Amino acid sequence: MADAQETNKRRLRRLRQMRKTGSVTNAAEALDGIWKAGKEPDRIVLRSTLLRADGERSRLTKLVLPRGIALRFYLLAAFEAQCRLDTGDPWENVLPLKGGGSWSTLVAIDGAYATESGTYDAALENMPPDLRSSARMEELWRKKKLEALRLQQVKGALRTLEELGQEDALVTMPRGARGQRLYENFSLMEEGGRGDRQTPDFYTVPAHQWAATKTITLPKDFFLKGWIQVLNPSEVATWLILRMMSKWAPKKHHTSGVFLTTRPRMQIFGLRDDAWEDGCQRLLEFGLIRHAEAPEPEEVAEIAGTDPLMRLLLSQPTRVRQPYEPHLWQVTDGGLAKDAAETVYNALAHRQRALDTAAMKRAQHDPVRLAGHPPDGVTQ
Repeated sequence: MADAQETNKRRLRRLRQMRKTGSVTNAAEALDGIWKAGKEPDRIVLRSTLLRADGERSRLTKLVLPRGIALRFYLLAAFEAQCRLDTGDPWENVLPLKGGGSWSTLVAIDGAYATESGTYDAALENMPPDLRSSARMEELWRKKKLEALRLQQVKGALRTLEELGQEDALVTMPRGARGQRLYENFSLMEEGGRGDRQTPDFYTVPAHQWAATKTITLPKDFFLKGWIQVLNPSEVATWLILRMMSKWAPKKHHTSGVFLTTRPRMQIFGLRDDAWEDGCQRLLEFGLIRHAEAPEPEEVAEIAGTDPLMRLLLSQPTRVRQPYEPHLWQVTDGGLAKDAAETVYNALAHRQRALDTAAMKRAQHDPVRLAGHPPDGVTQ
């Protein structure tokens, strides 16, 4: 509980700073500019190979990292490609890494936080003294530092996407004369990775009409309303999996919801219990999914049919009783129309109050403290 309390507090702090600096708004406006200047797609299509596990973990779950923006960057690249290109068109990079109209402008971050001072003023530490007297110069200095941090995040994302492995890499980068990465010349791979052939599987725009098991779709508001900027990687991964399941079983999703128990989730997607359960709970609080009613056994059999994959996904285990019944979920795209930064901030603030109250009650009812004895290792 203490970890949850501190983690939520840090997330609130970062989101508060992002709202203060307009970071999410600026990134959303940059994406909106790309969308309006291009084909204005209502939905972005992803090949399901990004989600499917190969061995223990999928490419998706390898990107569920506590730090960095690798998963976010790959989805942003798919968005940019489908705003600009037609189905089947090959991708090539047309954006610089920094400056106006660059990849860096598509990313929202909170900036440099100084733990010692508990503020975001660390950006001013190396500012020339003669410039500090001007509020305008201080603001420009902060923006310069923030731009440098965004570029650093973008380069870190490209490294992570390349280092997924020889076959799983989602980007490749040529090397310079001294072996350094040429970030500006990166190439985007398809969702299944670089592949094992001599010619890499370079990214092309997938078709919208492909079979349900081949693709999933992301509404444009996921990008334009700022959700891609404020959701954690585990939340994005959970949301993508739920979207994929809703497309696999649309009737079941609509009537009674979809669910995943541990075994099929690990076998098919490679996503672990903690990431899944926490992701579902946060998505529920943010209004992107909702609880559904349990299906009747006859309905499950009718929807699953003879497909063994669908039976694994939709059927409850019968030999071993689970310690809890899995939740049934429905994806609610209407929630995406809300401002992401405000919605998530309000939900996290509500959660923080609940966590703080619970911590206070635990402290008040601590039997050691009530007896007048301090905990081990603490002197009065």
